[in-house]
Amino acid sequence: MEKAANRQRVLLDHLRPTSCDPSTLAASVCAAGTEAYGDDVVIVAAYRTAICKAKRGGFKDTPADDLLTPCLKAVADVAAAIKAGFYDIGIGAGLESMSINQVGWEGPINPNANKFQQALDCLLPMGITSENVVERFGVTREEQDQAAVESHRKAAAAAASGKFKDEIVPVVTKIVDPKTGQEKQVTISADDGIRLNTTVSGLAKLKPAFKKGGTTTAGNSSQVSDGAGAVLLMKRNLAVKKGLPILGVFRSFAAVGVDPFVMGIGPAVAIPAAIKLAGLELDDIDLFEINEAFASQYVYCMKKLELDPEKVNVNGGAIALGHPLGATGSGMGAAAVFERGDGVDELFNARKVKSNNLLSKDAL
Repeated sequence: MEKAANRQRVLLDHLRPTSCDPSTLAASVCAAGTEAYGDDVVIVAAYRTAICKAKRGGFKDTPADDLLTPCLKAVADVAAAIKAGFYDIGIGAGLESMSINQVGWEGPINPNANKFQQALDCLLPMGITSENVVERFGVTREEQDQAAVESHRKAAAAAASGKFKDEIVPVVTKIVDPKTGQEKQVTISADDGIRLNTTVSGLAKLKPAFKKGGTTTAGNSSQVSDGAGAVLLMKRNLAVKKGLPILGVFRSFAAVGVDPFVMGIGPAVAIPAAIKLAGLELDDIDLFEINEAFASQYVYCMKKLELDPEKVNVNGGAIALGHPLGATGSGMGAAAVFERGDGVDELFNARKVKSNNLLSKDAL
């Protein structure tokens, strides 16, 4: 009954006009569907830098001027502000230098945190939460290592076929020789963490990284990385007027709390919530991007949601590409829209805009 009511709400929203300006596309508040509306918040550009190994890779001597901690929420916040009319065009971006911003917090902690177990659980090292997922949900070492191998295999195939060329913006920066101090100018245009020859047997030789007898290793965890990403959003009618491609439509966003003891399982509950808000069902989705912070939580989420592996992280994930913390959300957004491509909206109900030969496929 709840699903039927939700579908009815979406249908009614599709039929309710909200735009009285005949010069714009027909606008309507909508969740999801096959129609194009002028007040849709759309993604017209999404790029990222290459992702490089922290302290050893191409960005080790490139300072990050800012750290965007909300990650994916930055894109959602910009989309919400555009929808609310606060501004017309916005950029959701993230930047991270784990070479310079050292992992770990050595500052003081609110003493009240000691009074509540769940607050204390929020202070657990991420690797320990991975081990907690393993123990609570029965994820095996073999499953984790196999997931890591698949991540590298997919990423290597994508890189070899040139899939990342349009997604990555080359960055001219410097590399400092640690022995001589000599600087050299370089252009970074490729991810440097992909290991094509990764095998299950090779990963099986690695020792646990976080606790004795554990199964989370350096090989089945995400890499410590440097990188950046950005997503440019605006309303569809403005994008069409400017002749910009429609790479995607921002439909919904969900943040769902989980037990911090097993923090990595978040996607297993946030994905269904976001899909429901969009008026869709899990089977309606053709492409998923799930952050591979650790193979343990990735394997659990795949099992819990019963996802088709062919639809998830099709060009590899954080285990192969890296996980620059503050840039993760925008980077994943770029990965998703470039995989979908400009054909995301092959629709025929948008009014033609004259004297513009750069229209996306939905402006016919």
